[in-house]
Amino acid sequence: MSEPAKPFHIRLLADPGLPTRRVNSIQEGFTEEARKLLDGEVTVSCATRMLRIRPDATLDIDAVREMEADHAEADAVIMLTEIPRHTKGHPLISEIFPEHNVAIVSCPTLGAWATKSRIQKVFTGSLLRLLPPGSGPDPQKYDQRWSQWEPTERGEGLGLFAHTLTGGPRTVLGMALGNDPLRTVPKLSSALAAGAATGAFGIFYSSIWQMADALSPTRLMLVGLAAVVTMIIWLIIRDGLWDRPKNRSLATVVTLYNGSTAITLLACILMLYLLLVAVIFLVGLVIIDAEYLATIIGGEASLLNYLNIAWFSAGMGVFAGAIGSSFDSGVDLRRLTHGQRERQREYTESA
Repeated sequence: MSEPAKPFHIRLLADPGLPTRRVNSIQEGFTEEARKLLDGEVTVSCATRMLRIRPDATLDIDAVREMEADHAEADAVIMLTEIPRHTKGHPLISEIFPEHNVAIVSCPTLGAWATKSRIQKVFTGSLLRLLPPGSGPDPQKYDQRWSQWEPTERGEGLGLFAHTLTGGPRTVLGMALGNDPLRTVPKLSSALAAGAATGAFGIFYSSIWQMADALSPTRLMLVGLAAVVTMIIWLIIRDGLWDRPKNRSLATVVTLYNGSTAITLLACILMLYLLLVAVIFLVGLVIIDAEYLATIIGGEASLLNYLNIAWFSAGMGVFAGAIGSSFDSGVDLRRLTHGQRERQREYTESA
């Protein structure tokens, strides 16, 4: 009596954070899709690992194989890394190594709004190209319009490259999302406290009411913009968040790092600013008497006047927060940007 066929086992590995969350979100759907395509029993297991890289920012396949020594039963390994891979002048979405049965997918190159179906198609297309020719359906059915498969520079396998025009911006936005701006805002609690303390003066000083009423909407918007930009520049300079390429070959990747850092900080400071506006607006409604406000500004007081006061006061608060702000922890600072986390990988490998 013949033994039953061994299930085809797929191992999914992902960096901590967003890559792990994305893998977990598609595991069930990807498993069902793989069973249909391979027409047999398929098992899929997931694990979170910090994938190592060489100093030249290429993934160390030897280290990958060592890491997978405990999972030799896997017939195919697909890795989702937060590293923004870039080669041949294009972002590298996925790269397959048939001799190792390994596919490496770069999470940031999928963009900030990568849907489950998009991620699953990239995983499926990568998996099918790891199979022997003719053992599965045509993998081109799962290709995306905004990318194409080509041989890599090293000639060891195939790479899925993003479109020239859209690939770069999509990668930067994907990197910014990977920085978790929503989780970074609480790390600026000291800046929020300084901004709230200064912004509160706008509630109690009638001269600020008059100035907020006298400024045009355009000038008020410029005040807010100047406050946000000032705080971003201050954080970048003070905390060393701007990376410089060690050589020309890394210039493009470092530009992606810096772009994602700027966008992440912009999102964080905008959320901080809007939070201050909301708090000052609500407190102003409670404290500032409408009749007294009307007397000061020489006209009827409306909710727009309270909003103008809150916006202008929040701008003053953000300026003050920029002067005295920093992150609440050195560890939080090191984990903010992709560039910082990449250096952490290098230090871990060389230790």
